[in-house]
Amino acid sequence: MSQPSASSPIIPVIMAGGSGTRLWPVSRETMPKQFIALMDGGVSTFQETLKRVTGPGFALPIVVTGNDFRFVVAEQMKAAGVVGEIVLEPERRDSAAAVAVGALLGEARDPDAVCLVLAADHVVTGGEAFVADCLKAAEAARGGHIMTLGIVPTHPSTAYGYLELGASLGSEGAFVLESFVEKPDRARAEGYVERGLLWNCGNFLFKAGIMLEELEANAPEVLAAARTALVGGVRDLDFLRLDAVAFAAAPKISIDYAVMEKTRRAGAVRASFGWSDIGSWDSIYDVKTPDADGNVLEGPVSVLGTSGSLVRSDGPLTTVVGLNDVVVVAMPDAVLVASKDEAPKVKDLVAKLGREGYGEATDHLRIHRPWGWYQRIDIGDRFQVKHICVHPGGTLSLQRHHHRAEHWVVVHGTAEVTIDGVVKHYHENEAAYLPIGCTHRMRNPGKIDLKIIEVQVGSYTGEDDIVRLEDVYART
Repeated sequence: MSQPSASSPIIPVIMAGGSGTRLWPVSRETMPKQFIALMDGGVSTFQETLKRVTGPGFALPIVVTGNDFRFVVAEQMKAAGVVGEIVLEPERRDSAAAVAVGALLGEARDPDAVCLVLAADHVVTGGEAFVADCLKAAEAARGGHIMTLGIVPTHPSTAYGYLELGASLGSEGAFVLESFVEKPDRARAEGYVERGLLWNCGNFLFKAGIMLEELEANAPEVLAAARTALVGGVRDLDFLRLDAVAFAAAPKISIDYAVMEKTRRAGAVRASFGWSDIGSWDSIYDVKTPDADGNVLEGPVSVLGTSGSLVRSDGPLTTVVGLNDVVVVAMPDAVLVASKDEAPKVKDLVAKLGREGYGEATDHLRIHRPWGWYQRIDIGDRFQVKHICVHPGGTLSLQRHHHRAEHWVVVHGTAEVTIDGVVKHYHENEAAYLPIGCTHRMRNPGKIDLKIIEVQVGSYTGEDDIVRLEDVYART
């Protein structure tokens, strides 16, 4: 595979925020689609994005994400064998502020480098073609243009904006970008495809200084807020935490509106790779390989007299009889059934569930923490049962509870448990009792995951009945 020039490295800026509610119930606010193992091989789109831009000639990536996802990002980067900068946005301000932060960090690292802005939730097929197209765009970017990668449409979609190309920029495959076109209706989309317009996938390449000049000219408030947020930012473990007050001053606007639709430096490369933003379940179906009946079946599922459907289960045995062109997705706490044609409306369904007070609209049963995860098994009057997994070396905070006692039963691995200063090791089929008010902590000293069943008993079992006294992850 050809690689970018080592003398002028491409700095990937990966935007890993967002909620991905169209892929509910798998993707939710507490664990959005870019971090879910949706791809073949059990990896996330974020990890696949990292791998596409890792290697000689690419600089270490800059990942911009939200505070709630910081440990998930760090864990998945470690699993992918990638080291990079993790920047924490205090709140979502759309893509312009994230691009501004990436450009400022990129310029500080190497004033001559080209930045490559990527979304963490896109699927790309044809890795060599992707690199080759980035090389073409990077050459034009070094000449002062802000380049985007335009996708050749596979159908007249109303879900994407379109790009109209103009004259050649002189380098192979690079063109002036005449105009951005907003998401059209069906008739206009058909006309755009006939005219050869491209989909706007939101991937950009630019010299950091050029993007900063355009932000200064077209969105100075965004740039000022990003610059001040970086100056006031602090290091928190392995993360760069932007100043919250300064960042909140950034207008909530996309980089398309802030710069790309106004700049005279816009250019584009007609992409030769396959692409999908997997924005809904029907697009997930499109990037999978169906069986002889046209079905994509994942997990404990069985179908009869069914074709052209996606059926996925992350929990219970799920069966479908006599349906065609449907999406069925089962989680331990929620099930979605939809026609493929109506799958994009899942976002509206999630909003409705939120208005109706369903916690499942936003929260997963499995909650990720820096030390591992926990998942509720059952809850009732004065009790709650959880499955807890602590990764090797993981340590829960030193804490106590005012309203509940706990029983920890080890089912896998070894637990190092501290209760009121006394340290003891517990092995499989052994249990620790933690009375109300005791000071306690659990650590996994082993080389395999520690898994326990926790039984909480008391008048209140909410997560806010945790008084953290000490925490290695700086959460006190």
